[in-house]
Amino acid sequence: MPSYYLAATLARFADEMVAFTLVLLVLDRTNSPALAGLTGAAYALPATVTGPLLGAWLDRTPHRRSALAANQAILAAVMLALLATVGHGANWVSPALAAIAGTTLPMVSGGFTSMLPSLFRPDQLARANSFEAVSFSTAAIAGPATAATVAAVIAVDAAVVVIVVAATLSIVAITRLPALPPVGSSGEQFLSSVVSGLKHLARTPPLRASTVTTTLLMGFTGMLLIALPLHVASLGLPKSAAGYLWTAVELGSVTTALLLARVQTRWRPEYVVMVSVAAYGLVLGSWPYAASFAVLVLLAVAAGLVEGPTLPAMFAARQQYSPEALQGRVSTTAASLRVGASALGQATAGLLIPLAGTRATLTTTAAGLLTAAALGLLTTRHPRPRSEGISTGVEGSPPAYRWRTPNESGEPR
Repeated sequence: MPSYYLAATLARFADEMVAFTLVLLVLDRTNSPALAGLTGAAYALPATVTGPLLGAWLDRTPHRRSALAANQAILAAVMLALLATVGHGANWVSPALAAIAGTTLPMVSGGFTSMLPSLFRPDQLARANSFEAVSFSTAAIAGPATAATVAAVIAVDAAVVVIVVAATLSIVAITRLPALPPVGSSGEQFLSSVVSGLKHLARTPPLRASTVTTTLLMGFTGMLLIALPLHVASLGLPKSAAGYLWTAVELGSVTTALLLARVQTRWRPEYVVMVSVAAYGLVLGSWPYAASFAVLVLLAVAAGLVEGPTLPAMFAARQQYSPEALQGRVSTTAASLRVGASALGQATAGLLIPLAGTRATLTTTAAGLLTAAALGLLTTRHPRPRSEGISTGVEGSPPAYRWRTPNESGEPR
């Protein structure tokens, strides 16, 4: 639905600008990598706690549109507050404000994505997942590039204003989304429903493998958020030029996400995730040796090309190994883990770079991605045929799950 993708992409565009603009704003006004890493971490870390809670609530409420709009309103207000306070007050103010915006952050990814099974038929989900990946990638292409361009041509402050405008436009688009009925059980206690989502993620091996791999992927991506602006500066370019590297990665990513949409459904989604992340790590290992920014851009495109299948496969794993009643919990809980990992990655990079430098940090990131794929493989096992159905994750239900392609009727395979 055009309304859905417009609302989701605008929200994600604002979020992608935040991740990069926060770093630029703090570095520009304080010149402190540690404070930049701490502020970025504070923006992402609350989602680790709020994600499962928001997911359980989303499954039970008919007010999903209001929740998505509230997230964008909070983001706009916090960005204006940061514009007024960063560099002009105590250092703790920046992380504190960022944490407020991060509280509802899982809505941007998991909150929107959990709506897909309610909006599209099963035979449409493969195509919907590809467009969902394009939505993420489009935001990831335009967000950092816009932040880099506006910061370089005008000022970092102007990039903050663009975020506020994008969040406001997203609210307008959200009002055009259809109202969706609750999909979860209203008779189940709230805390029990939260635990149900966590249990389902932990007890479903292929879903667990995909979640472990993509969570670690985001952790090491968080390290890149801090390392790349400083690494680009070591090549003689302004820190804002790092935004173009993120754009190059996403251009490659969206290319393969579209071209391989139907082909990759031939393989189990958790294996697509692991192979793509491992290939990303191999390409990323060459980044520290790029002699010029032009070479680094080409390597960034190559990294995006091999990483592109990750997002559609991640969405497919959540949908194919989870019933509709758990989509909100699974999506926001997994999103919260990813965002929390990104927070830890940013904080780690803020401490590591002054000690080891940007080249060593990039090498560490590449090795970490290979480790993420390996750990994902260790946490899965080939599912044995079970009785018909998928585990609901509710206490007492059998931990059965099934593999299906989006074009199949859903019978166990």
